[in-house]
Amino acid sequence: MPRLTARKVETAKGPAKLTDEHGLYLRVSPHGAKSWIQRLTIQGRRTDNAVGHYPSMSLAEARAAAFERWKVAKAGGDPRTAEGRPASPTFAEAAEAVIAMHEPTWRSPKSGPQWRASLQTYAHPVIGDLPVGEITPGHVMAVLQPIWGEKRETARRVKQRISAICRWAVAQGHRTDDPAGAVVDAALPRNGVERRHMPALPYAEVADCIARVGTSARASASSKLALEFLILTAARSAEVRKATWEEIDVEGATWTVPAERMKANREHRVPLSGRALELLEEAAQLSDGSGLVFPGTRAGRPLSENTHAKLLRELGFDAVTHGFRSSFRDYAAEQTHTPHTVMEAALAHTIKDKAEAAYARSDLFEKRRELMESWSDYLAR
Repeated sequence: MPRLTARKVETAKGPAKLTDEHGLYLRVSPHGAKSWIQRLTIQGRRTDNAVGHYPSMSLAEARAAAFERWKVAKAGGDPRTAEGRPASPTFAEAAEAVIAMHEPTWRSPKSGPQWRASLQTYAHPVIGDLPVGEITPGHVMAVLQPIWGEKRETARRVKQRISAICRWAVAQGHRTDDPAGAVVDAALPRNGVERRHMPALPYAEVADCIARVGTSARASASSKLALEFLILTAARSAEVRKATWEEIDVEGATWTVPAERMKANREHRVPLSGRALELLEEAAQLSDGSGLVFPGTRAGRPLSENTHAKLLRELGFDAVTHGFRSSFRDYAAEQTHTPHTVMEAALAHTIKDKAEAAYARSDLFEKRRELMESWSDYLAR
């Protein structure tokens, strides 16, 4: 019996994989793009094959095409060749083949999920359904340019992974070159966008940073607590350093930052994870009567804006406090299925897209709470 209906297909939200009959499924990207894919065993090898895109191909049309392909494969043929299309796998299929080949040898069990998450978020919506032999440097540029300036480290990893997949395709005879190589290197700006972005730690190194700061003799207890609180909440430095107890709702696990301390001049509610609440309990023991959550060394004054930057530099970290927001953003994009609007709301960014802004006016607070708990759990591993 068919598992999908036209209504389910029309209203499906990403990321998702919705299965139907004869191996057909609808893949919905995090950005909402919808593709028909069919999983078939072709001449003894299981492959995922692009069927078409929704809405240009309806459910009925995709189902009919999938049935014809299924019959050819069941008879021992190759439906891709039978349709006059190259037997070259799609980029998404090639990516899965490369991951499956290397995953048993990777030292970390997280490597496979990280590869899949980054490719599904950034590459597959653009090139996932293209035959890997047809991908050009222009296609790779289309993947990388939107994130090259804002998320340089993420873009670098995505580029490396596209390159590895295309080099595998060369070895398999599906293409003759690596489109993510020198041509793209020459075309992408060396310094990203015009403004210089803050140095940031890869999210995988943030937990170690917290641990080293916690054992350092170079910082006060208040400074250590403030830095970890900043990381857990993905807040800006001034928002944390000048936080007062009046802004904290311990029972509701919420911190409300007043508009005058926000970059966008808008009040911002921050959901507090269990670990963030523990830090506040410790901070309460350090109160100097000023009302500041994290008082500085001078009575009644907040921590200096250079306190954490100096500490990170002395401990050998190439990062600044603002960079932890980028670490958090990369974690959310690569390790979770969090929608873009939720990530932007967590960072208190102004959403320019009208459709996304309309969605963001709905209650995203609990979704942000889930994300903050996930980030806290990740850092505690």
